[in-house]
Amino acid sequence: MLRSIALDQLTNDLYRNLLAFLPELLICIAIVLMLLFRLGKKSHRTHLSPLALFFTLVAFAASFMQWSEWGVQFGLFDRPGSIDNSFSGLLVYDHLTVFLRMLLLGFTALVIWLSILTGIPDREDSADFYTLLLGGTLGMMLMASSNHLLMVFIAVEMASLPSYALAGFLKGRRQSSEAALKYVVYGGGASGVMLYGMSLIAGRFGTGFMPDLVLGFKSQMEGAGVAGLDTIVILGMVLILAGLGFKLSAVPFHFWCPDVFEGAAAEVGAFLSVASKAAAMALTGRVLLVLTGLPEGSQAAQVARAFGPAIAIFAAITATFGNLAAYGQTNLKRLLAYSTIAHAGYMLMGLAPLSAEGVSAVLFYLIAYLFMNLGAFAIVAFLRNLTGSEDLASFRGLVYRSPIMVTLLAVFLLSLLGLPPLVGFAAKFQIFQVLYEAGKQHVRGPNPVMGYTMYGLLLVGGLNTVFSTFYYVKVLKVMILDRPVEEMENRPAAPLPVPVSSLVYGVMLSVLVFVGGIFWNPLARASDRGTREFRPPEPPPAGATPPGGGGLPVPPPPPM
Repeated sequence: MLRSIALDQLTNDLYRNLLAFLPELLICIAIVLMLLFRLGKKSHRTHLSPLALFFTLVAFAASFMQWSEWGVQFGLFDRPGSIDNSFSGLLVYDHLTVFLRMLLLGFTALVIWLSILTGIPDREDSADFYTLLLGGTLGMMLMASSNHLLMVFIAVEMASLPSYALAGFLKGRRQSSEAALKYVVYGGGASGVMLYGMSLIAGRFGTGFMPDLVLGFKSQMEGAGVAGLDTIVILGMVLILAGLGFKLSAVPFHFWCPDVFEGAAAEVGAFLSVASKAAAMALTGRVLLVLTGLPEGSQAAQVARAFGPAIAIFAAITATFGNLAAYGQTNLKRLLAYSTIAHAGYMLMGLAPLSAEGVSAVLFYLIAYLFMNLGAFAIVAFLRNLTGSEDLASFRGLVYRSPIMVTLLAVFLLSLLGLPPLVGFAAKFQIFQVLYEAGKQHVRGPNPVMGYTMYGLLLVGGLNTVFSTFYYVKVLKVMILDRPVEEMENRPAAPLPVPVSSLVYGVMLSVLVFVGGIFWNPLARASDRGTREFRPPEPPPAGATPPGGGGLPVPPPPPM
């Protein structure tokens, strides 16, 4: 009897876990089908983009049903946060996980659509390309839901290995092969550093389960605060964050980014610039918030004194270096690579306060970054197909040959700059608002140094926005004000025949950039919901009746 009850309980738990894991299962099914199809003798005659796009959209629909109340109402899915230990605690099923699933799957679907429009890959290589693309997406989805250090490392490697191959996917190009080799070498070193840090943490506390690590951190900090943390724990955390910094392309772990983006196809660069940032930001935010022990404010403040200023310094250096290094770039993909480094710095600014509000602002930033950065890389890919070049010098006076392409690129670049009323302005505004509120809170509290650090980081963020103006506007100046290349060679400037499908894609993303910058409350509410599990419970309003009866109203707080 007891064995039957235990078996029923095990079966029920497995069923609930698999339903919670359904989007990842659908991506796994798509990967297996494409690998099996690749074994066929006539596989090179069929383009597998429809298969990859279909399963990606179905997985996105499943994630959306998990996020909304529809799937819960019909009994198809459990509510996010209702499963305590998914797959024995290796994964966590909460609103942050589901939010990042939708972000990654929606972005992957847009990248697949872009690859169809640009013709990369061709029919012969489509199975390999989309297997790697979906494999990397699967690893990044697992990064967002990891709840154990072992799962963190497995997910990072699952996301990294396909990315190495995608970076060198263009056959016959020495630059592409060199980029992939550099990516592998740097990535292998970063993985080893992160794994060593995990081994130190797990060996010190005897577990890799993140909630248990919280208890271990708290026990060490009792009485002595941060000073109670021994050298092994601090070194382990630093090494883990260094490995995550590689995925974020944060300074000084950014060396791979410009070379890889320049050597890889623009479609691959778009995927790496957004998807890897989203997964790494989610994982970094989850590690920081879980190890902070939210919602217990006292422990959070102690850890913030140790890690908050360090993250702030790295954020300031990363944003400043990315913007300054972009000045002298003449290749558009390389310029966007340094822009990616700068935006990683802005996102790290949102993580510096170590608060749920900061993570929420970063989630909003990721949505905005998805539309504007994908749009910029898409225009570069379209222009590459039309002109055969990605160098800025080849696009002199491009407005006379293709005014629509220049207009669309201007929308995306100005949004990356943060110009209102585009969505990039709303994203930076939320990051800066979090820094201001955190600075005001800490200055008035027991840790004024942390408050002035946040104010200083806010100033650095504003200055970097000014710095970035010059290289974004430089691209538009070359395309609009410079003389066309044909006129300099005494040839007539023939218009570029832009396909209608490419125009539809670019216009759709530009409209989303405009709409997201004007009506950004729904996206802000969604990002707030994504961090629901990390927020402390709100106190009841003054005069409300406490739960449990008694009829006694809650007295209002005393005046300050």
